[in-house]
Amino acid sequence: MHPPQDATPPAAPAAPSVELAERAGRLREQLHHHAHRYYVLDAPEIPDVEYDRLFQELQALEEAHPQLRAPDSPTQRVGGRPLDAFAKVRHRVPMLSIRTETDIEASGARSFDARVRRELGLGDADPPIDYVAELKFDGLAINLRYEHGLLVQAATRGDGEVGEDVTQNIRTVGQIPLRLRGSAPPVLEVRGEVYMRRDDFERMNEQQREKIARGVRNEKTFVNPRNAAAGAVRQLDPQVTRQRPLSFFAYGWGEITPAEHGGPDFPTHYAALQALRGWGLPVSERTARARGAEDLVAYHQAVGRERDQLPFDIDGVVYKVDNLALQRRLGFVTREPRWAVAHKFPAQEQVTTVESIDVFVGRTGKLTPVARLAPVFVGGVTVTNATLHNEDEARRKDVRVGDAVIVRRAGDVIPEVVGVVPERRQHDAPRFTMPSHCPVCGSEAVREEGEVDHRCSGGLFCAAQRKQALLHFAQRRAMDIEGLGEKLIDQLVDAEVIRVLPDLYRLGLGKLLALERMGEKSAQNLLAGLERSKATTLPRFLFALGIRHVGEATARDLARHFGTLDAVMDAGVEQLLEVPDVGPVVAESIHTFFAQAHNREVVEQLRACGLQWPEAAPAAKAPQPLAGITVVLTGTLPTLSRDEAKSLLEAAGAKVAGSVSKKTGYVVAGEEAGGKLDRARELGVPVLDEAGLRALLERGFNG
Repeated sequence: MHPPQDATPPAAPAAPSVELAERAGRLREQLHHHAHRYYVLDAPEIPDVEYDRLFQELQALEEAHPQLRAPDSPTQRVGGRPLDAFAKVRHRVPMLSIRTETDIEASGARSFDARVRRELGLGDADPPIDYVAELKFDGLAINLRYEHGLLVQAATRGDGEVGEDVTQNIRTVGQIPLRLRGSAPPVLEVRGEVYMRRDDFERMNEQQREKIARGVRNEKTFVNPRNAAAGAVRQLDPQVTRQRPLSFFAYGWGEITPAEHGGPDFPTHYAALQALRGWGLPVSERTARARGAEDLVAYHQAVGRERDQLPFDIDGVVYKVDNLALQRRLGFVTREPRWAVAHKFPAQEQVTTVESIDVFVGRTGKLTPVARLAPVFVGGVTVTNATLHNEDEARRKDVRVGDAVIVRRAGDVIPEVVGVVPERRQHDAPRFTMPSHCPVCGSEAVREEGEVDHRCSGGLFCAAQRKQALLHFAQRRAMDIEGLGEKLIDQLVDAEVIRVLPDLYRLGLGKLLALERMGEKSAQNLLAGLERSKATTLPRFLFALGIRHVGEATARDLARHFGTLDAVMDAGVEQLLEVPDVGPVVAESIHTFFAQAHNREVVEQLRACGLQWPEAAPAAKAPQPLAGITVVLTGTLPTLSRDEAKSLLEAAGAKVAGSVSKKTGYVVAGEEAGGKLDRARELGVPVLDEAGLRALLERGFNG
């Protein structure tokens, strides 16, 4: 709408004083300096709280006096309004691709050097060529255009000739300076890679999983750092990009003011990279000079060995002739430079087919779904199996038998399925479901509240857990069987001399002497140790059984509360909850263990073998003032650890849960409390700090 003709125009805001303008300028300089120290040099000089104070002061000045707001102000990183679409940008200097050397061995580097020497007409007697060797980052190529030191435009590579204008999004990336340092040329286009560090990627995905668990709609986890970075840059809403932890490395340039018009006159590629660094742009410390083919080979091999320890993903290295005059002589062929090549490493992601999904039972009883794959070469080895981690991950990724899947392997890390190729799925492929019983021993498979893993409940009986059960049973704090160590247990189980725990006490001298490297004295010592262990205590025996969540303290509380083993074995969940230090999860674990007939049979056989202990009358019942109340812990408390707070609550009868719901009685929140605190506020659940928790416990016990 247009105002009436006689409307009085609004008064222009008062011009800021010279002092305020100078203060705003100083704040911008300080913030640029500290951002460079933090994001580029990784050497901050001030704590975050001091940076925030300076930032907020500048922000307040600019809000009060909009005339002070400069295009390069750090406050302008926040991102603008969402876009309907990206504008097209024609690159003044094309962003050409580099030829890929498919020979991933050392001979690939030597072949490149031989081609360059041949193109330059060099013979064996001529000196070696100087190169620059760089990492080949696995991210999204970006062109940054600076005019008179200010960032004015950022564009994706696109097809090399035309890209997309992503300036608003790129301004949110902390490592990319809004204003260059020093005397940069009037026009400078910087070429580089936007990427995401692995630790940032994992943190972001963990936050996504928390949102999904809370039921936030339209949220998902990301397949890999590259896709996450590329998706963030190409977001139409810059506020979304701002929330993604993006990083940047510079490795080249496009248009630049020529030397005859005041621009730089670089003799070498390496010198140009050092100039970019001096202007405040991050350049990888792993960029190195190399002389001749053997230096290239050494660089490729060294980076290959350290590849998995790098904080970001790469898929190879890049070699470039260092001398820019030689680059111009070599020129291009089919739009690829003759003076550069990308030398790849073995792929760490490949597509293959899921032939079956089996469930593996680990030494501790954890059930892990494993995809059996059509053999595929990935990360330097042939992979036939890949972990699906747990039921939630398998369902989230929705991996099914017959699916085409993306498999990732990095170094010695166990291969994993990172995603499905949905368009290649068979329409009738059934969903994966976790079995309700252990595939090894048939015992009930249990998933406790707040846990992501299913576990076999047949610890004393399950063949998959046999070695772990024996090792735990024999340790000093349990049955204290001298001479029974891990290597001997491996021998006894592998030779099938021991199938269940009672077989330990059925060992004779003959069976032991039949074992490799077992002398008569060692055998006699072991038999004597077994005989001594038969006289024990009820807490030691309960701990030795290896019941999940039952440590030494809980075993002592059980023995003191019930007095006899039979009373513990026959107790229901409600009775177990009356024991100090026993909450719902622990009570359910104990009850499930003794509900398995084969576990009871093992206990009876151990008794028959002569194991004995003193028993007593049960102790008087402890008060349970918080019985029936559910409490959720989140964040870090000032003096109590998570386990200590949980123990205090459970001792008072409270149930400690892992997620907030309408049935939650209290949420106890400390420093860096996350989504659980937000959820509590949404539902109106009372929130306590540590002092409030202690007051609640004191009121409960004192009535």
